[in-house]
Amino acid sequence: MSINNEDVEKIAHLARLAIEPEQLDTYTRNLSDILDLVEQMNQVDTDGIETMAHPRDTRLRLRPDAVTEENQRDKFIELAPASENGLFLVPKVLD
Repeated sequence: MSINNEDVEKIAHLARLAIEPEQLDTYTRNLSDILDLVEQMNQVDTDGIETMAHPRDTRLRLRPDAVTEENQRDKFIELAPASENGLFLVPKVLD
């Protein structure tokens, strides 16, 4: 599947990416190559192949879900410059 410069410009606009006009041909060629590779991979016969999440069949070692530290919330709240109802107060960053 090949795409043209107009397609790349539209994709860049939707993704809010700025592409310089002199780079447009390079981006178009690279994206076309990627889509060709995906199309080529879609043509591979995968019938009878079991899907896997990882190439090595390993199991995660789970640890017991136990509390290992004491609750120091009150100590940290005392050290905070501002707090209210047990919560840290921080400066507003968004209006």
